Amino acid sequence: MLIDTHAHLDFPEFGGDLDAVLQRAKEAGVGRIIAIGTTLKSSRSAIAFAEQHPEIYAVVGIHPNSVSEERGDFLPELQELAKHPKVVAIGETGLDYHHLPSERQDREISEAAFGAASTQSIELEIRDEAEKAAQAVAFEQHLELAAATGKNVVIHQRDSWVDTMNILRSYSADVRAVMHCFSGSLAQAREVVELGHFVSFTGIVTFKGADDVRQVAASVPIDRIMVETDAPYLAPVPYRGKRCEPAFVRETAAFIANIRGLTSESFSTQTTENAKRFFGLS
Repeated sequence: MLIDTHAHLDFPEFGGDLDAVLQRAKEAGVGRIIAIGTTLKSSRSAIAFAEQHPEIYAVVGIHPNSVSEERGDFLPELQELAKHPKVVAIGETGLDYHHLPSERQDREISEAAFGAASTQSIELEIRDEAEKAAQAVAFEQHLELAAATGKNVVIHQRDSWVDTMNILRSYSADVRAVMHCFSGSLAQAREVVELGHFVSFTGIVTFKGADDVRQVAASVPIDRIMVETDAPYLAPVPYRGKRCEPAFVRETAAFIANIRGLTSESFSTQTTENAKRFFGLS
């Protein structure tokens, strides 16, 4: 059996055929799926899926890119959602500096508009810092909620490694975390593992040019690895470019097993046990 430890089942890509998607997952040997929340609304949807399907469990949280759009007092409702018996972790939470205001706006400066552009750059820097601060506050709120509820944390980070680890390090005595969709270096993976946390791999590991990720997948202690799809994104080879779905986690698991010199069965058994332990599944 395999567990897809990270899927966005509420995304519109699954609006027309979710039942068929779940059936294909079962046929592929994917016995459980962890549905991930990114907003209060999607967290409620993850719980609804978990109530309707025994193989689905929910993770509730506010994605860092959604923090500025979510209402400021999200925490009380998130605390209530976390009490649901099928909520198995908090997240996905973390820091994402890839989509800061300055990255979303054209910043080319022409000589004719130098003064205006300079003013705009300053304004964007101020907005960037405000966004970073809001994400950091929300990240810590999620970690505190995890510590209070005894649940683990699903972390998203992009272009924010140092700040993410500085915050996580402060909570590492109280919570366990998984770095989802890991695509960093071996040194970064070792930093995560040394703090007692996990790394999770998507179809990226199968992509041409992903040599660094493959090195990590081949080297990290096997008791600290999980596998995921991040569906509907990042479909592994041979499905790259298509909508990703939970059944495809089998391809990612088989690929990593091969580069580690393991059978698919033994690798799947170990990563499934890791996921059960992390998410508190029976």
